[in-house]
Amino acid sequence: ADLFDGIVMAEQRFHGEGYQEGLAEGSHAGMAEGRRQGALHGARMGSEIGCYLGFALTWHCLLQKCTDEKNSKKIRALDSLIGMIQKFPYEDATYDKLQEDLEKIRGKFKQVCSMLNIQSDFRLGNERSSLTF
Repeated sequence: ADLFDGIVMAEQRFHGEGYQEGLAEGSHAGMAEGRRQGALHGARMGSEIGCYLGFALTWHCLLQKCTDEKNSKKIRALDSLIGMIQKFPYEDATYDKLQEDLEKIRGKFKQVCSMLNIQSDFRLGNERSSLTF
C-alpha cells in the first residue's frame, strides 16, 4: 500500500516542491528588478533636483548684486525653491509624500523660471539631461 501511495502522491509532492522553488526564484528576481528600477528612478530624480538646486543657487548669486524690488521678489522665490530642495527627503525611500513634494518643487521651479523670463525644459531620456534657456 505504501508503494502505491508514494506513486499517487508524487504529483502533489512535486507540485508543492516546484511551487516553493518557483516562489523563491521569483522573489529573488523581483528583488533584483526592484533594486534596478529604484536605482534608475532615484538617479533620475537626483539629477532633476540637482539641476534645480544648481540653477537656483546660480541665479541667487547673480541677483544678489541688484537690490531693486523686482529682484528681491525673485530672490525670495529662489530662497523658497532652495529651501524646498534642502528639505526634500531624497534619502528616505519610504517617505509617503515624495511624489507630492517633488511636484511642488517642479511647480516652484516653473514659477521661478517664469519670473526670470526663462523657458524651462528639463529632459531625461536617451538624450543627455539638459536645461535649455
